[in-house]
Amino acid sequence: MDQTDCVDAHCSMRTPPWVVTILALLLSVFAVSVSADWKTDLEQRLGEIDEDYPGELGVFVHNLKNDEKASLRADEPWYLASTVKVPVAMAVMETIDRKDMTLGTTVTLEPTDFVDGAGETNWKSPGDKVTVQYLLEQMLIHSDNTATDVLIRLVGMEAVNELVAVNTDGGIGKVTTLADVRRHAYSHFHEGAMGLSSADMFAIKKAGTGRNRVQALAKVLGVTPDEFLLSDLDSAFDSYYGSGLNSGRLDDFSILFEALAKNQVLGKSSRDYLLSVLERIETGDNRVKAGLPEHVRFAHKTGTQHRRACNIGLATVKDHPGVIIAACGRHTADLAASEKAFRQVGKAVADTGVFGED
Repeated sequence: MDQTDCVDAHCSMRTPPWVVTILALLLSVFAVSVSADWKTDLEQRLGEIDEDYPGELGVFVHNLKNDEKASLRADEPWYLASTVKVPVAMAVMETIDRKDMTLGTTVTLEPTDFVDGAGETNWKSPGDKVTVQYLLEQMLIHSDNTATDVLIRLVGMEAVNELVAVNTDGGIGKVTTLADVRRHAYSHFHEGAMGLSSADMFAIKKAGTGRNRVQALAKVLGVTPDEFLLSDLDSAFDSYYGSGLNSGRLDDFSILFEALAKNQVLGKSSRDYLLSVLERIETGDNRVKAGLPEHVRFAHKTGTQHRRACNIGLATVKDHPGVIIAACGRHTADLAASEKAFRQVGKAVADTGVFGED
């Protein structure tokens, strides 16, 4: 009787066990080959982008749909700059989930809150009242440093670092206030910089860049540049970056976005609100987002510091859990080159067909 004979009035097509075994093996080999090709092809593209970049790139890409990952120096420590504002925001939303405050909670600005940088909060005065929602959206959408430090004052620096420790694998250094970023960096010139006030830092920033800023720092500290341990900003910031503060592995920091994507942290409404704000940021239109197809949503955060730049976020389309894309650059003051490289990273990811395109 062949495989199509009828038995007990029912006809069936039975496949021999050896055929099933061979098909399973072929499918397994094919799946591994496709995954390997995706990783190999993307990493080759990333290497080519890195070769044309005047500094050094770090990239981590994680397709949450099938757990495929590709990377370039992602296991090295990278200065994360203002992307650390994402865990600050997560700590704020955790506090809201505990009902210790709300987005509508009013905060009074204090004289010590003000930090040089972008955003509208610096247009306000000590004693002015703003809401938590205002501060959160200024921090993320406009990368407002003053708004960030006010929120850290509200939730506590320990809460931010505890959130990072709980939700990552130990590859992230201590997160500090944005004011302390300046203090720690300038302290490599002179230890007295750890006592700089808000007004001092605004005066230093107003002096400009390069040698002018070094001279302004000396004036504020009441010393001469000859008394400094280092002679230039590049050396001071390189020493600061070596401290590990506000730094970490890209593959580890990306776990925070994975937790958001998989709804493993925060209540659903807080998580959805945070992702919606991250989709509205206005500081990254020329970075990874510019290399992605228009229909792809990108909830992300940028970061820019002396000879450093980053862009990290979650790219999603309908019926896809998301692709985490993290890119950082170092050792170049050419911000336009960094943004171009980040755009190319976004396009390279999209060209793999990960979002459903051929």
